Amino acid sequence: MVTVYGIKNCDSVKKALKFLNDNTITYHFVDFKTSPVNSQKIEQWSQKSDLAVLFNTRGTTYRTLGLKSLDLNDSLKIDWMSKENLLIKRPVIEYNSTVIVGFDLSKYEGIFHP
Repeated sequence: MVTVYGIKNCDSVKKALKFLNDNTITYHFVDFKTSPVNSQKIEQWSQKSDLAVLFNTRGTTYRTLGLKSLDLNDSLKIDWMSKENLLIKRPVIEYNSTVIVGFDLSKYEGIFHP
């Protein structure tokens, strides 16, 4: 089963969902805005994907909150992401035991069409 986490109006999420739909891959979508993820879920993701990739430093939320000046350690990054799910790079896809962060067509093709 494929689970996609993100927000529906995010361009990267739209591309990921289009890829899955075009390739008739069944998935379950979890919207951060209506079903926020907690720190335990983010901790699980960080064990399978680099936390530096998960923590979105390029987004508006990061800049608005002024987090750059705080020099956050990994634990604080997870805390912030659990409070503000929009700090999580999107989409996050769980597939089997894999966690895929962001949209990368060649990576998706390699994982879903090995």
